[in-house]
Amino acid sequence: MTSDPRPSQDPQMSDASGTESDPTANAEGSTRSGFSRRRLIASAAVAGGAGAVGSLAGFGVGRASHKQVDEQPRRDTQGANGAVAEPFYGEHQAGVETMPQAHGEFLAFTLKPGSTADDVKRWLRLLTDDAAALTQGVAPLADSEPELAADPARLTVTFGFGPGLVRTAGAAKVPSWLGPLEKFTIDRLDPKRSTGDLLIQICGDDPIGVNHARRMLWKDSRAFAEVAWQRTGFRRSYGSVGESRTQRNLFGQIDGTASPGPGSEDFNRLVWGRASGRKDPTFSSRGEPPSDLGANLPDWLQGGTTLVLRDIAMNLETWDEADRPGREFAIGRTLDNGAPLTGKSEFDDPDFKAVDKRGLTVISSASHVARSRDGLGPEAQIHRRPYNYETGPGGESGLLFASFQADIERQFLPIQRRLAEFDLLNIWTVPIASTVWAIPRGVKQGEYVGQALFEG
Repeated sequence: MTSDPRPSQDPQMSDASGTESDPTANAEGSTRSGFSRRRLIASAAVAGGAGAVGSLAGFGVGRASHKQVDEQPRRDTQGANGAVAEPFYGEHQAGVETMPQAHGEFLAFTLKPGSTADDVKRWLRLLTDDAAALTQGVAPLADSEPELAADPARLTVTFGFGPGLVRTAGAAKVPSWLGPLEKFTIDRLDPKRSTGDLLIQICGDDPIGVNHARRMLWKDSRAFAEVAWQRTGFRRSYGSVGESRTQRNLFGQIDGTASPGPGSEDFNRLVWGRASGRKDPTFSSRGEPPSDLGANLPDWLQGGTTLVLRDIAMNLETWDEADRPGREFAIGRTLDNGAPLTGKSEFDDPDFKAVDKRGLTVISSASHVARSRDGLGPEAQIHRRPYNYETGPGGESGLLFASFQADIERQFLPIQRRLAEFDLLNIWTVPIASTVWAIPRGVKQGEYVGQALFEG
């Protein structure tokens, strides 16, 4: 490997005692900031690979290739009045494989006490009809501001079921994985935001359209449920960068490099849980994922997937104290273009065995990319679709980490457990909410979301 001469690409010193000068240190040997590369190296050495929780799980997990994403055509259709619209009806729900939009709302509901299966079916029929209309630029019948629905701007509405909703169709229909994740040591979960019976994920490129859809679906729900919690997120605005470009989070990291490309064989297996049936399928450098990851999904969920939604608070003030070499050492990637410290471009494969001229590994085994990827098999990959959030000066900043995968036990948890043992990014992050959802299959016209659950 050709070494990069930039100081920020040299993540380790010759020894922990600091006999070799740190380029970020002053004459007294102290660094310019509270979190230098030297301090992080010491933290990694003391930890010895054991410690806290994976906060931003899946940083280095499985995109097939950049080219594969670039080659995916837009799936837009023409909605009412020629507006740009994403299909609502189809084999799968939109908002999973859809190229991520600029704005997102996550809205969770708790069923009213005594709710029956018939109550839930009426609610889901109403939500399905109105979501189908809104995503195509058509105002629902009860819409008092129909002008706000005219331009959907790639609006998608995705529904997720919690155990309480599924239980109304029969206790035996609740899969064992549909519930709280196992406890992780650095979780500081707010129980009020770690619950819910129905999740509605609303995404679009126009915040007015997203807000209007949220309000309409909220109105539909008042007779059936109470709001459990709500979060509003954002990504880079549509048109600011190429559609296939990976977003950045509030730490400035390129976030989601290795998600499987929409339409790829990897995506079909890792998210929808089954092979596409293509002749001569191609896979990422991670290898061929199993074709049976959907075997753990019940019959009513075949064609759907699972969602783990983690709310990750990010401490931007202490992140500001970290120097650039320290940040890149913790991540295992450069900040400018997201390349692994052993590569030149974002989609280069990290080389976890590469050593520098002193015989030290270039990518620390305690770095986020190493903890989330090194040594894990091709099945331990997820599709991340995250959204940033910020609640104003002095408020919370963080990441709505949305992880889609066919099998939580085989895909998400191996990564999360590794990060739970130790991950240098845990210095700046803490999970404050966590939920797990069943994402039902898509629907045909005349059906309602979750129909297979209630009517077989």
